[in-house]
Amino acid sequence: MAESGDGASGAQKRQWSSRFAFLMASIGAAVGLGNLWRFPFQTGQNGGSAFVIIYLICVAVVVFPVMLGELAVGRHKGLSAIGSTKSIARDAGRSSLWGVVGLIGVLASYLVLTIYGVIAGKVMAFSAMGFLGEFASGAEALAQGGTLYAGPMQAFFWQSIFMALTIFIVARGLHAGIERFTVILMPLFFVMLAALSVYALATGATAEALTYLFTPRFSELTPDVVLAALGQAFFSLAVGGAAMLTYGAFLDKDEDIAANGAIIAASDTLVAIVAGLMIFPIVFAFDLDPAAGMGLIFNAMPAAFSQMPNGSLIGGAFFFLAFIAALTSSISMLMLASVVGEEQLGMKRLTSVIVLGAFAWAVGGASIIIPPLSEWIDFTAGSIAMPVGGFLIAVFAGWIASRTIMRGELPGLSERMFKVWRAIVRYLAPVGVLVILVLGLMAHFGGA
Repeated sequence: MAESGDGASGAQKRQWSSRFAFLMASIGAAVGLGNLWRFPFQTGQNGGSAFVIIYLICVAVVVFPVMLGELAVGRHKGLSAIGSTKSIARDAGRSSLWGVVGLIGVLASYLVLTIYGVIAGKVMAFSAMGFLGEFASGAEALAQGGTLYAGPMQAFFWQSIFMALTIFIVARGLHAGIERFTVILMPLFFVMLAALSVYALATGATAEALTYLFTPRFSELTPDVVLAALGQAFFSLAVGGAAMLTYGAFLDKDEDIAANGAIIAASDTLVAIVAGLMIFPIVFAFDLDPAAGMGLIFNAMPAAFSQMPNGSLIGGAFFFLAFIAALTSSISMLMLASVVGEEQLGMKRLTSVIVLGAFAWAVGGASIIIPPLSEWIDFTAGSIAMPVGGFLIAVFAGWIASRTIMRGELPGLSERMFKVWRAIVRYLAPVGVLVILVLGLMAHFGGA
């Protein structure tokens, strides 16, 4: 179907041009900096392989079923995240206030976008620093930030470039923008990820990395590890952030949601695991702390690259890989917000993209100058809005959307598997997300 310019019917008239385009865009939305940064440091902080095993179980048993619910709800109405949830609720004889399910998801992703551009801008700068040979200047010079990222003005410059690129791509529309770029960027991402992983395994401390990631150490399993793994699973697949609700709205009725969802979840999980194989051989080869958090990516890894043969080239490629992951995710965040602006606020499509993109850029710029703003946004989006969104979409798919609607959207599941899916989204998933939310808030305010 052709793209429409504006109005509530805009989302209904646009569809992915092919299954491949949908998969690349959806995988790109799920695969982000969380796979290349958050997963490795979460693994490092939570017992290595014990965390990985629980993470895989959480993805398969809890998060994947909820993602199928998001895609099914989105496709059934073909509207924005707010429009789809509101309309299905009305059809079921429930209050249109259930549109808050989509609203919270959109707000969560949009809040992330405001500070995501700052981190992604830093990734861009470090990629340029690598290719220009700055990693060869040594660890002490890198600790100063390098010549390309040495203060707030440079941070604002790179954030502005990244956000301008995001706005440009989304402004071009579903086919000429999002599809055209993601079908190029995602295959390139996979090729680069594979190549860098092979290099790391060939030159780094491979045995230590493989032991760390894959040797079961069940003695390290604790409630905290299980909680961290479940939280990372929801974060990694962007469940609760309305991305799949929105991308599902453009999915052809003949597509098998269960099969496509399995590919998206498997691809995202594979990227996270392979990212560990890319990072940890270098971590152990240079005696770095695997639990160093963000410092592992922006401090320890560049310092390691400075000591490696061809380290500047490898480092530049590593951060360019992270840039691709960041860009495909930021595209989805702005796109789902702009669809809401177009449908719910009656804005022209281009106006919606530019206004919402510019506002996200301005908030991100302010967070550079006011660090507490960034911390507040990160906590509000990641610890409150995303878990609440995940809880509500599970409840909505399991209890509000009728069984007939969900069964019709998930014909690829056998009757037995559909019953299992429905039980998960009705009972297991809401409880799991609620535990994440409550314990996360207790930990935050208890340690404040």
